[in-house]
Amino acid sequence: MKENIAVFESRNVRRLYDEKTETWYFSVVDIIGVLTESENPRRYWSDLKRKLTKEGSQAYEKIVRLKLTAEDGRKRLTDVADAETLFRLIQSVPSPKAEPIKLWLAQVGYERIKETEDPEAGIARARAIWAKQGRSPEWINQRLLSIKIRNDLTDYWNPMLLMSSRQRSWYTAEWHRSCPESVSDLPEMFPDLSAVL
Repeated sequence: MKENIAVFESRNVRRLYDEKTETWYFSVVDIIGVLTESENPRRYWSDLKRKLTKEGSQAYEKIVRLKLTAEDGRKRLTDVADAETLFRLIQSVPSPKAEPIKLWLAQVGYERIKETEDPEAGIARARAIWAKQGRSPEWINQRLLSIKIRNDLTDYWNPMLLMSSRQRSWYTAEWHRSCPESVSDLPEMFPDLSAVL
């Protein structure tokens, strides 16, 4: 699963993407914090959980706990929910921000669908994000090339070595450790990859 931060009205919302199920999971506490602007969104969520349990809400039953990076930088189990479950939770929170956050979640889902239909849209979005972060066009191109090479290398290794994901991780780490400064250095360092380039 890939973790990253989404921003809604200048507030961070932690989320994870499960590639197997193609599902985004959002931190419930972060969403509650955005909706309520509470000083203590964890307490608000705790009270809301009790209320939902008493009401026998199906939304609460679909909450899962996954490890997300906390403010202190450590990974901690956190209540997360997919977009559908969040829509149900949002209806339980009296807030004027409920509608904008529903639209934002719908937009996240729509972008993902577009990227599934046209993977180039995902690449264009990644380029735009990196450019906003101040990355140079050269850095962006190098990053995209390294992703392609890593994927090609993994595709090459898998059938030959029938390796586990742990072995693949080790090989990938070794690859990155020895990665050259310049793309032009790749063919002489790794002659077998010249066909990929």
